[in-house]
Amino acid sequence: MAQTGFYGQRLAQFLRLKNVPSSLITRSLRSAEVAVTEAWNDNPEPALSGSYREDAYNVSLKLQDYPDCELWDNGKCVVKADIRAGATYLYDLKRDPRYVIDKPFHSLHFYVPRSALDGIAEQLGAPRIGELSCPLGVGHDDAIMRHVGASLLEALRRQDEANQLFIDHTMLALTAHVAQTYGGLQRISELARGGLASWQVRRACERLDSDLGGKLSLQRVAAELGLSVSHFSRAFRISTGLPPHQWLLRQRVKAAKQLMSVRGLTLSEIAISAGFANQSHFTKVFSAQVGVSPAAWRREALGVRDRES
Repeated sequence: MAQTGFYGQRLAQFLRLKNVPSSLITRSLRSAEVAVTEAWNDNPEPALSGSYREDAYNVSLKLQDYPDCELWDNGKCVVKADIRAGATYLYDLKRDPRYVIDKPFHSLHFYVPRSALDGIAEQLGAPRIGELSCPLGVGHDDAIMRHVGASLLEALRRQDEANQLFIDHTMLALTAHVAQTYGGLQRISELARGGLASWQVRRACERLDSDLGGKLSLQRVAAELGLSVSHFSRAFRISTGLPPHQWLLRQRVKAAKQLMSVRGLTLSEIAISAGFANQSHFTKVFSAQVGVSPAAWRREALGVRDRES
C-alpha cells in the first residue's frame, strides 16, 4: 500500500535525512494510518526543514535536547525555544510547522491524522474533538508518552519481534491518550464494560491461535466479530484477563513447551515453529513469562520424564 502520511519518505524529506527511517504503522482506526518513526542526525547540514501540510498532527517525543530552536509557523519565524529531552511537543501540520536544523537531533515522531482522531471518537462513542492544543515550542511532561515511546522504540529497533497485535494495541492506546489529553475527548466510561460472548471468545482465540507469528491485525479479528477495534480490545481483556498481544505471547510459550518435549528439535527450530522471530526473542519472552530459560526448563522437564520412566 502506498504511503499517504507524514512518516517514512516524507518525514525524511522534511528533516533533510539522507536515508529513509523505518516506521511502525497501524490502520485499525477507520483504515487511517497512524505511524511512529525514530529519526536522528548526529551531523546535519544547517538548513530550514522541509515544508509539509496536512490535516494531521506530528506528536514528537524528544530523545535529545535541542537548545535555541528557531520555529516557523505558516511561513514565518515566530519563536525560539529550548527543546528538552523527555518532553512531548505537538505540531499542527495544517500550519506548516518548520524549524531550523542546525544541530544534532533525535526524536520519536507519531503521525496522527484527523481521520484517526475522528475514528477513536467514533469507537469510544464520544463526540468528535476540535483542534489539539499545541502551542509552538511548548513541551509537555507526559509520562504516558514516555512509557509508550519506550515500548515502541524497542519495537522499531526489533521489528522482527514486534507482532502486529502489539503495534495495533499500542498505537490505538496512544491515539486515545493524545485525543483525551490534548483534545479534550470525553471517554464514555459506560461503554463496553462487559466482556465478549462465549462464542466470540472462542472464535477470537481460534483466529489468534491460528497465526502465532502475529501477522494478523486487530482490525481483522474485530471485524470478524462485528466489533470496533477498541471495543474488541477492551472486551477481550475483560474476558481473558490479557490484551490480545499478550495472550498471543502466552500461546507461543505454551506451544513452545509442547515442542520442547520432542528431543530431536533444536531450540532455534522450536522458536520459529512457535511463532517467535528467532531463538533470542524466544529466550527473552519465555524467561520473562516462566522465570527460567527455555534450555533450563527443557532439561528439568525431560529429566523428570526420564526419572518417571
